[in-house]
Amino acid sequence: MKELDQIYKPDEDSFLLLKYVERLVAGSVLDMGTGSGIQAIAAARKREVHEVTAVDINPNAIEEAFKRSKLEGVSGKIEFKVSNLFDGLGCRKFDWIVFNPPYLPSEGTVDETSWVGGEYGCELLLRFLDEASKYLNPDGRILLVYSSLSGMDLAKIRKRYTVTLLEEKPLFFESLYCIMLTPINPSSDLTKIL
Repeated sequence: MKELDQIYKPDEDSFLLLKYVERLVAGSVLDMGTGSGIQAIAAARKREVHEVTAVDINPNAIEEAFKRSKLEGVSGKIEFKVSNLFDGLGCRKFDWIVFNPPYLPSEGTVDETSWVGGEYGCELLLRFLDEASKYLNPDGRILLVYSSLSGMDLAKIRKRYTVTLLEEKPLFFESLYCIMLTPINPSSDLTKIL
């Protein structure tokens, strides 16, 4: 199986994020790394949400998410795009960006794109956070999940964002965190913290 053929199946992290997507998002929403489309579909169901853009680097994920959105009757409210993070979005801006990033450290296997965030687990998320504020409307917010296994240092993120911990979910071998971020210092380069 090729690396990009895998589509991340909803799991504990997806359902934790979903709870807050259903409670908080409104206006225009970007679902980064849509995978199965669970977050985009949930956002599109909300009356308070007027448009959703769902992106993923995996074309198979985009195809599957589109099919699911048709079954759920919300495909007309979601634009699907194949994109590596923000590459395919031009200068669009959103009220909310939701992201369930791949956050596990690499084990060096080929088929790990949907769950590995880099050598330490946080590199992809840091790249995302470096660019994300440019794609937010004024008062825009980011909603994301990450794992205690990812090596993420919130002190470094706080240099650029106000961090609100929405929920911590302890699991057998890790803890999951759902956080909301508000940009405060868009000029900090988070990729230089590794």
